[in-house]
Amino acid sequence: MAIPEKARYLTKSRFKLAIECPTKLFYTGKPEYANTNSDDEFLAMLADGGFQVGELAKLMYPDGVDIKTKDVGAAIAETSALLKQDTVTVFEPAIVYEGFLVRVDVLIKRGKVFEVIEVKAKSYSGDVSEMVGARGGIKSTYLPYLQDVAFQKHVVQNAFPGSTVTAHLLMPDKSKTATVNGFNQYFKVKRNRRQTDVLVDERAKQPGIAESVLTCVSVDHLANEILSNDLVFPGGSGRFAEIAAGWAKAYAADDPITPTLTSHCHQCEFKASSAGPLRSGFHECWKRVLGWTDVDFEEGTVLDLWNFRGKDKLLAQGVYRLQQVQAEDLKVSEHAEGEITNPQRQWMQVDGLPPESKPRGYYLDDAGLTHAMRSWIYPLHFIDFETAAVALPFHEGRRPYEQVGFQFSHHVMDANGEVRHANQYLCDEPGVFPNYAFVRALREALRHDGGTIMRWSYHENTILEAIKRQLDEDAEAPDDKDELIAFIDDITKGGGRAMVDLADLARKHYFHPSTKGSSSIKKVLPAAMSSSTFLKNAYSQPTYGTPEGIASHNFDGVAWWQQDTGGQVIDPYQLLVSQIGALDDLALQAEAINQGGAASYAYLKLQFEDLSQSERESLRAGLLRYCELDTLAMVFIVQAWTKG
Repeated sequence: MAIPEKARYLTKSRFKLAIECPTKLFYTGKPEYANTNSDDEFLAMLADGGFQVGELAKLMYPDGVDIKTKDVGAAIAETSALLKQDTVTVFEPAIVYEGFLVRVDVLIKRGKVFEVIEVKAKSYSGDVSEMVGARGGIKSTYLPYLQDVAFQKHVVQNAFPGSTVTAHLLMPDKSKTATVNGFNQYFKVKRNRRQTDVLVDERAKQPGIAESVLTCVSVDHLANEILSNDLVFPGGSGRFAEIAAGWAKAYAADDPITPTLTSHCHQCEFKASSAGPLRSGFHECWKRVLGWTDVDFEEGTVLDLWNFRGKDKLLAQGVYRLQQVQAEDLKVSEHAEGEITNPQRQWMQVDGLPPESKPRGYYLDDAGLTHAMRSWIYPLHFIDFETAAVALPFHEGRRPYEQVGFQFSHHVMDANGEVRHANQYLCDEPGVFPNYAFVRALREALRHDGGTIMRWSYHENTILEAIKRQLDEDAEAPDDKDELIAFIDDITKGGGRAMVDLADLARKHYFHPSTKGSSSIKKVLPAAMSSSTFLKNAYSQPTYGTPEGIASHNFDGVAWWQQDTGGQVIDPYQLLVSQIGALDDLALQAEAINQGGAASYAYLKLQFEDLSQSERESLRAGLLRYCELDTLAMVFIVQAWTKG
C-alpha cells in the first residue's frame, strides 16, 4: 500500500486531544502555537513510571517483536509483513485504516483473533469492577484510558474486517507486591534531546518478574460500551464512528473545527501571553466566537472564577466577562465580613475588595486570624515535604505507587521573631526506600520543644498517614516502629500536636486580587511580597544566608525582596531559578524544578536516569534550595499577615 509522503492521521493521542476539545486538532503539532504540554510528556512519563512500565510489560511477552522505527511508512510496511504470520506478537505495530493510525502497545494475533493491549502506568486495584461507578457508567478516572483502547479496537477491527478484536489494559496492580529488591533500578532512562531510551538490566528478565506487579485485564465489555454509545465532548456528542471519522477528515485537511467555549477552555494548553512570540490558540478561539480583541481579555473572563462549578451555565447564558457576573449568580451577599466563604471569595474577584480593605490592597480577616493564632505555641515550626509515588516499587514486598517521602525542609520562628532554617533531609540514593529514615529525621527535628507545627495544605498529613500504614503492614518493620507511629499520630489529625494548615487559614481569612481566588502558596507568596512593608524592609538586602542575617543551609546572601525594571516585585520562586542556575549552569533544570510538583520529577531523574556525578550534584542542590524556599515562603506569609 502506498503511503502519502505527508499523510495526516488521527492517532490515538490526537483522538484523546479531540475528546478534550476538537478545535485543538488544528493547533497541535504546529510550532507557531504555544503548547504548555509539548515539553511535559517526558516529565509526565517519568513521574508516573511510564517508561519503566512500558519496558516491563514487554517482558511478559518474550516472543514479541518490537517495531522501533518512528518513520510511519517504514512502520506500516514492517507491521504488514509481520501480520502475514498466522501467530505473532508485535510491540508498537502501525495499523492504518482510512484516516486513522494507531501504534498499539502490544498486539497479539492468533489467526483471525487480535488482542489489543494498551499499557498504562495508571494504578489498578486488581478488580475490574472498580472502573464502573455505583450507579453504572464508567468512572471518569478510567474513561480516558478506556476511550483510548476502544479507539484502537475500532481501528484494528476496521483494518481487519471479519476478525475478532478484543481490548485489554495492562497496568501496575496495587494488590500485588514486588518479589525483588531494587526493582525500579532495573530500568534506567537515558535521554538525548528528544530521544529517550530505557536501559533494561538483565535481572529484569527473570521469569515472572513482570507479572509480580503488572496485570493485564480484559476491558472489552467497557470498550464495546464506548463504541456503541454516543461519544461526548465539549460542544457536542454523536456516534463514535461518525465523530471519529469527522475528526480524522478535519485533521487530514488541516481544517479548524468551530470552537465551543466551555469551562474546559481554562485548562487549554495552547494558551500564550499576547506579549509573547507564539500564537495563542485559546485566544484565537474566543476571538473567533465572540469577535473579541486583545483588550477584551484584560478585564478577565468567567473562567477566572475560583472554584466555581457554574461556569458552563454562565457561558451558555452568554456571560463571558468577569464583570458580567452578578451576585445572585454566585449566591452571595455583596461583601465579605469575617471569615471568607467560597462565594464571597468569588464575588471579591468580580466586585473588588470591600471598601474598608481597599486602602491596603487586600482583605485580611484580622479578628479571625488573631483568634486562630491564640492557640499557637512558640517556637513555630514550618515544614514541607517533597514526595513521589513510583509505579515500580523500591523493595521486595512493596506495592506499586506506594508513597515515598524523600525530602523535607524545616524553618523555625522564635517568639521574638527570629527565623532560621533549622533542618533539612534528602535521600536521593538510587534504590533506597527512604520513608522510615525520613520520619525518624523529622521526629528528631521537631522533638526538642512543643512548638506549633505549620504545613501548607493536606499533603504532609496524607504522606505521614501513608507511612504509618506501611509501618503497620511491614513484616520487617524497624525496631522503633512504635515510636515512629506514636510520633505520626501526635502531629497529624487528632494528635496533641496536630499541624496547623496555613492554606486553610489563607482560604478563610485572606484575599488578594492578584491570587485570582487561589490559596496556593505559589499564588499567595507573591501577593504577600508585593503588599507587605515588613517583607520589603526585612528582605530587600542580601542578608538571608549570612551570619548577620538568617541562617540558611543552601543560600548565601540572598535578597528575597527584589523588583524588576518595571517596578514589580519579583516572585521569589522566579529568583530561585537564577540561584540554582548559578550552580553549573543548570538554569533549565532549575526552571523545571521550579514548577509545582516538578521536584518529584527531579527526584525520579536521580533514581532512573543515567546521570553524571556533576548532574546528580546539581539536581540535588536544586532540590535542597527549592524545598528550603517552600518553608521560607510560609515564614514570609505569616510575617506579612502579622506584621503588615
